[in-house]
Amino acid sequence: MSTVHHYKSNLRDVFFNLFEFLDVGRRVLGKAPFATLDEETARETLKQFERMCSQDLAQAFAASDRDPPKLGPDGQALLPESLKRAMEAYYEGGWHLFEIPTHLGGVGAPPSVVWASFEMVAGSCPAAAFYLFGSFMSRVIDRLGTPSQRARYLPQMIEKRWGAAMVLTEPDAGSDVGAGRTRARHVEGDVWELEGTKRFITNGDYDTVENVVHLVLARPEGAAVGTKGLSLFIVPKYWVNEDGSLGERNGWRCTKLEKKMGLRASVTCEIVYGGDAPARGLLMGEAHDGIRQMFHVIEQARMAVGMKSLSTLSTAYLNAREYAKERVQGPDLPRAAEKDSPRVPIIAHADVRRMLMLQKSHAEGMRALALWVASLQDEIEQQGGHGHSKGLDRLNDLLLPLIKGFNSERAFELLSVSLQCYGGAGYVEDFPAEQYLRDQKIDSLYEGTTHIQALDLFFRKVAKDGGATLGKLFEQVQLTIESGEGGAALTSERALLAAALDDLQAIYMTMLGKASESVHHVGLQGNRILMATAETVLAWLLVRHAAIALVKRDGASDDDRAYYDGKVASARFFCREVLPNVTYARGHIERSAMDIMDLPVEAF
Repeated sequence: MSTVHHYKSNLRDVFFNLFEFLDVGRRVLGKAPFATLDEETARETLKQFERMCSQDLAQAFAASDRDPPKLGPDGQALLPESLKRAMEAYYEGGWHLFEIPTHLGGVGAPPSVVWASFEMVAGSCPAAAFYLFGSFMSRVIDRLGTPSQRARYLPQMIEKRWGAAMVLTEPDAGSDVGAGRTRARHVEGDVWELEGTKRFITNGDYDTVENVVHLVLARPEGAAVGTKGLSLFIVPKYWVNEDGSLGERNGWRCTKLEKKMGLRASVTCEIVYGGDAPARGLLMGEAHDGIRQMFHVIEQARMAVGMKSLSTLSTAYLNAREYAKERVQGPDLPRAAEKDSPRVPIIAHADVRRMLMLQKSHAEGMRALALWVASLQDEIEQQGGHGHSKGLDRLNDLLLPLIKGFNSERAFELLSVSLQCYGGAGYVEDFPAEQYLRDQKIDSLYEGTTHIQALDLFFRKVAKDGGATLGKLFEQVQLTIESGEGGAALTSERALLAAALDDLQAIYMTMLGKASESVHHVGLQGNRILMATAETVLAWLLVRHAAIALVKRDGASDDDRAYYDGKVASARFFCREVLPNVTYARGHIERSAMDIMDLPVEAF
């Protein structure tokens, strides 16, 4: 198997989610602010996009891993030719305009369709995905910048395909963003000078664009300590004059590229601001509101990471399935004792089928969750954007830790299962499985580790509003259970879902009581709460998918009938094999004790 065109999309499942389950064609497309696309155009566009990803982006997947970027003498990251060709194909196709709103000259596709396209980018060449961040960053400046800042930056960022990076992390602070030491000194108007060092900056500088725009968190002189004292600044590599033209080189430099386990073609930089020359930037929107502003970027990045994880798992599964159909090894187990029993494709073996169904059901469940949340974002935009629909905003915010935390953590576990399907062959570079593992592991670490997602879920998303948003989500799950969705064919699955929902509600009630005794209980059990919540939501969505599939399978073509049968099988397998985890989590949480926190450090 060649890794050059390793990528296998699941466009059929993407279309099922968008157009059969979420009904995006009727509810969203053709209506403001997404009037430029109808369903037929969206389908054809995604097909063309899939071809570009499978052919042009995928060719750089292994090649750029084997020949990663290098740091040039001027502190610029030099990208490999394979990656340059891939990115050029993306831009030449005008795909960077897909998510840009129409008032900025873009297509103005809705979030659901944009995220569906991002899944394909992240699956075909994950390193390339974050070099293409400039389009999103232009939307951030459009939303948060002043009129003069928008006029100064947006035409060039979009037309000239400028790069962009989010800049938070510092060597000593790590995930404790509020401990950052990068300082900002006011010069005049909205112009400031920054000084400090940032680390682990994704794609902070590279040689395929004429300018790279950083959105940097820094602390103005005299500002309060912690996150509340941070402000957000637009800090370009080359100064942008008021008329939009490029000026002199700005005073920041890439001083180091990290050597990494995976995702090697995505440069991870150390950036130094100030020193030999001033690092000038503009205060975003002339408002000292940095952490709230940066969360527009952080939340996008967290969803992108979750999409990347599910996409990697999905293509890993489809590659493993293909191998399992072709690889002939061993007799069928019931005939193993017969000397003349024929050898069979390994997909006939029960354990291989178990491993494949674990991957299939999770990948489909993760996609169901991500695209459902993306459809909520469609509705938010239809109602005027964030802040205009409080209930949808809160539900979207509640679910983001599941997408990022669950998808990234569980995908890594299942990529190990995927590699196992190949036996020893999966451990060599002939197959993409080993690189999938290396490239994906970072997903559970950056943009907030899994436990940071768990704490965010419990404290900021559940406890902060007294469980109101979570309760409304539970009501939706309960409605599916009580309505008999899927009829008699899904009676067992609805019963398993009902048991999991009862256990999950008990988990939250138990933890609210234990947290009042000691918040260390949340620290010890937060990851279990995150995983149990996600598993219940995925099961609910898979059951709903299965109900649709049961209706549509009769009279369907052979290919569609097999697809619908597979949807029902995913729901049944997940409810039977995965949902019991919620019951186990409840038992662990009810038994949660402080022994480990009372243990002296010397005992470890």
